Amino acid sequence: MRWLFASGHAVDIVLVVIAAELGWLIIRRGWGLSDALLRLVPGALMLVALRAALIGLDWYWIALPLLVSFPINLADLARKPARPGG
Repeated sequence: MRWLFASGHAVDIVLVVIAAELGWLIIRRGWGLSDALLRLVPGALMLVALRAALIGLDWYWIALPLLVSFPINLADLARKPARPGG
């Protein structure tokens, strides 16, 4: 199992699952593409940063996806209505 993480392929597997979830949300649940992407892309970008760290890339390849995920996450939060009682 060590090679799975050292090579970054463990993250690749999770990214494939997220891509399948994207399809499921759009096709089965009837979500719009923008809604599904806003929900899933920040997590996927954080996984890309994790993969960069696992395979030993320079710090900026780790920081860049994290930096890009933040405004997308804020956009997702901004479009959601406030939950009642919360």
